[in-house]
Order: sequence, then structure tokens, then C-alpha cells
Amino acid sequence: MRSKKNAVARDRGYVFEVVNANIIALIVALLAILLSALAVKLFNVSDSAIPIINQVIKSVSIFIGCIVSLKKPNSGWLRGIICGFTFVMLSFLVFSALQNNFEFSLALLNDCALGMVSGMISGIIAVNIRNRK
Repeated sequence: MRSKKNAVARDRGYVFEVVNANIIALIVALLAILLSALAVKLFNVSDSAIPIINQVIKSVSIFIGCIVSLKKPNSGWLRGIICGFTFVMLSFLVFSALQNNFEFSLALLNDCALGMVSGMISGIIAVNIRNRK
């Protein structure tokens, strides 16, 4: 009976880590989008560079969220994939709500794939950094 309680407590810890990583990643992404919008306005960046900047912001946000939040030693790659996927979905909802335009397209699938790969790499790095200390 005690092992079931420990397993439930451990699973709640994993869920809390993923939720925490997504909150941090969303905050970082919102701040980075604001700063990049200011930079685009000030420096007249071409329109073709904006999607690349957005992808870099998403990947860096996922990385920061995973590094800060993922502390438990097991299955960092899986928790990273989950963080990446949920971040892309949450950011899609947040930014679509801000623009008042919910449009599903192939770009969303590309974002999901990139988010999951970024999350997987970030999760692996986060877990291994924690294990070395």
C-alpha cells in the first residue's frame, strides 16, 4: 500500500515540474516577444526574419523552462517532450487569443515538432546537469 502512495506522490511531482516549466517558458516567451517586437520596430528587421526569430524564442523559452524546472532524475527526455508539446499548444492559445485569430495550419504542426525536439534536448540536458551536481 505504501508503494502506491509513493508512486502517486512521485507522479504528482513530475506533473508539477511540467506545469512549472510551461509557466516559466510562457513568461520568458512573452517577454522575449515584446523585446523582439521592439527590436524589429527600431531596427527595421525584414519580414522574412520574423518567423526565424519566433522559432528561436520558442526554443529558448522551452530550454529555460526545462532547465529551471526539471529536477527529478528519471526520464528527462519524456518530460521534455511533454513540456515542448504543451508549451507550443499553450503559446498557440495565448497568442491566438491576443490576436483574436485561431487558425490551425501546417505551421502549427511544424511548431509542435520543433517544440517536442527542443523539449527533448532540453529535458536531457536539465536532468544530466542536475545529476552532476
